[in-house]
Amino acid sequence: MSELVYFEDLAPGMSFTSQPVKVTAEDIKAFAAQFDPQPFHLDEAAGAASFFQGFAASGWHTAALAMRMMVTSGPKLAAGYIGGGGSITWNKPVYAGDTLTLRGEVVELKASRSRPERGIALVRCETSNQHGEVVQVLSANVLVWRRPQG
Repeated sequence: MSELVYFEDLAPGMSFTSQPVKVTAEDIKAFAAQFDPQPFHLDEAAGAASFFQGFAASGWHTAALAMRMMVTSGPKLAAGYIGGGGSITWNKPVYAGDTLTLRGEVVELKASRSRPERGIALVRCETSNQHGEVVQVLSANVLVWRRPQG
């Protein structure tokens, strides 16, 4: 979608699928060094000896990749993707070499009573690996502007 999307353009059931994103060991180390510097995200041997039994990305790295996939492949919201809370679950680790794809769906729309210029879209996003296994589920309340009048 290249046109700007407003609240009125959305409907429950609308969905989108991202382009695949490959996760490399270098990506995992770079993200971990800056944001989650735990040994099992910084070193392959430590990852193999850990709970993850392999070199796994931080869950926050997976969440950041999901955000990127949502913004680049989802509807081009007029004011951008402004979060208003939500929930996230990590179902499986993401390992070096995995290729991720996100599928998003508009679940619910709520017009604001106190702010008529906007509403909230509940968007559910499943991030899956190359085997079709869901690695993360993100349900996000996204602030969406209404189309300007006039």
